[in-house]
Amino acid sequence: MFHQSKQVWAVAFASVVAFMGIGLVDPILPAIATALKASPTQTELLFTSYLLVTGLAMLVTSWVSSRIGAKKTLLIGLALIVLFALAAALSPDVLSVISFRAGWGLGNALFISTALATIVGAASGGTSSAIILYEAALGLGIAIGPLLGGLLGSVSWRAPFFGTSALMAIAFVAIVVLLGKDTGPRTPVAFSAPFRALAKPALGLLAAAAFFYNISFFVLLAYTPFPLGMNAIGLGLTFFGWGLGVAITSVFVAPLLTARLKRTTVLAITLPALALDLVAAAFVVNTPADLIVCVVVGGLVLGVLNTVFTESVMEATDLPRTVASSAYSSVRFLGGAIAPPLATLLADTFTAATPYFFAAAAALVATGVILLGRRALAVVNTGAEERGVEAQAITLGEAV
Repeated sequence: MFHQSKQVWAVAFASVVAFMGIGLVDPILPAIATALKASPTQTELLFTSYLLVTGLAMLVTSWVSSRIGAKKTLLIGLALIVLFALAAALSPDVLSVISFRAGWGLGNALFISTALATIVGAASGGTSSAIILYEAALGLGIAIGPLLGGLLGSVSWRAPFFGTSALMAIAFVAIVVLLGKDTGPRTPVAFSAPFRALAKPALGLLAAAAFFYNISFFVLLAYTPFPLGMNAIGLGLTFFGWGLGVAITSVFVAPLLTARLKRTTVLAITLPALALDLVAAAFVVNTPADLIVCVVVGGLVLGVLNTVFTESVMEATDLPRTVASSAYSSVRFLGGAIAPPLATLLADTFTAATPYFFAAAAALVATGVILLGRRALAVVNTGAEERGVEAQAITLGEAV
């Protein structure tokens, strides 16, 4: 795995930084609210704008990359992240930060949809070694993002944005210099392909279930910094534990479960488990130490769900995997987009525990969709995935 060319390492490094962006802002949400005199709901829109644009962009990324090539798609994505992260760091008010996070989401969608294929195409030692390398980059990014956000956020809420912009600029230069030209024939993807994909019963059901599941995911991730009431470093360490849990179970535990159980069975078990964790969080919302435990346990459950959901998408239709995954991701990201501001509105209207009860109910709705649609979803219960396909599913599952 470690005997790779410089161009592979360049894309792997960029992948680490790209996935760091998922949890980077989490530890600095309270600091942004204080510094920019913003309400918690306004600061939660940093997630909403990012996820909404990412979801919509995923509908066209396969169309774009199939026409201009992987390298150009990677570079455009990186350039957008550099520019919009820098603009966010220089923003005078919270509305500007929200707007620039939307541009960041567009860049991230273009990059993450192309990086895995690039590494596999350029790596030595076979596909398996390339996939393991990419999984390592993914796990590092998800775990390090909140930690780096907390450490830099202890200096200033602007520092994590400056840091991301600088790291992505380095990655941009590395890919320009080290990644060779795109070669081989291209097969253009129709613009309407992702929209037609959602009409497939199995894929439509999975997208609907993932919509509600992602509400649970982002209530836990984006709302929890406010009831925890910790400084940036404390929040960074907490969500480092969360990210580590997501990475470990997505890479190691989910494959063990799907090798022994049907994918729909795994989903029907782990979604209620997530609901129970969220109910526990509601009851201990005023006890930070206990709430931290719920966050980390939630990360362990979320890692399994992310992978199994997206593996199921890979088997739900005979359409190209990139088309199926982009259609599915666009719907689930909408659930993630509405959850953070809705959570703070519920907390302001009722109690600090209410968002967790709401998130638990969303997880149970997702369970109901899986159980009621089990006949249409039987197609996803095939044998164990090949290593490359499984890793692609892991990647797409973590790409939020």
